[in-house]
Amino acid sequence: MTALSIGWPGKGLPWGRLWFDIRRSPLTLVGGGIMLLMLLLTLFSPWLAPQDPDLVDLTARLLPPSADHWFGTDEVGRDLFSRVLVGSRQSITAGLLVVLLAGTLGSLLGCLSGVLGGWLDALIMRGMDIMLSVPSLVLTMALAAALGPSLTNAMLAIVVVRIPFYVRLARGQTLALRHQAYMQAAMTFGASRWHLIGWHVLRNAMPPLVVQASLDIGTAILMAATLGFIGLGAQPPSAEWGAMVANGRNYMLDQWWYSAFPGLAILVTATSFNLFGDGLRDLLDPRSRGR
Repeated sequence: MTALSIGWPGKGLPWGRLWFDIRRSPLTLVGGGIMLLMLLLTLFSPWLAPQDPDLVDLTARLLPPSADHWFGTDEVGRDLFSRVLVGSRQSITAGLLVVLLAGTLGSLLGCLSGVLGGWLDALIMRGMDIMLSVPSLVLTMALAAALGPSLTNAMLAIVVVRIPFYVRLARGQTLALRHQAYMQAAMTFGASRWHLIGWHVLRNAMPPLVVQASLDIGTAILMAATLGFIGLGAQPPSAEWGAMVANGRNYMLDQWWYSAFPGLAILVTATSFNLFGDGLRDLLDPRSRGR
């Protein structure tokens, strides 16, 4: 039994069949298309921005959307369209890095806990249970406040809070795989624990972990924006979506565009990753393909 036999795209799932399944899910196509567009904007935003996002022009402060300023301007005359574009680099990159770090560390720790068992497994899982007993946002805010207000510290706080979710998922997959014949055979022939984790467990546990990661990107972006909104994330004059929404709330009644467009960027981006993650879960679930 290999990763290919439980749903990982490859010889067990031809790419033609994969594309056929994707086309049968309009929401997956929409989410994947928007996600790809946002990633491209993130990559090329410095060159696509029509104006300098940090250029202050007090004569153009709080202008409404127009041909010169598509999203209007902020309280010091900076072009909001350029700032939203450039801000995608901080917000989306933060989400991707958080999921990469939390997913990698949590998956390794969960697989190690499941393979070793015993007192170490109990110690790791009780620690994860303690962290999960505290609401995620509250714990994230506490850690970010303790580390100090900055985007880097906010990302570290989110990583710590998201690790237990991957630990529990990876451990559950490991326990399910530990009694498979190929695992028993590998242990009989003296395979090391790291060989079991890297060659057998992680490869076969990868599909649900990838699905969890794809769904978590939207969550990480929202959490980073939340920390930015309350002043624990990116600091001025950085163009970060959550901080922009926070600054614009003071002008919400008359200058609605200030908060509306950064908030819309957060909503569209998080929704696209969630839609794509839902579709990916259906594609990698063997039961959904057994039609």
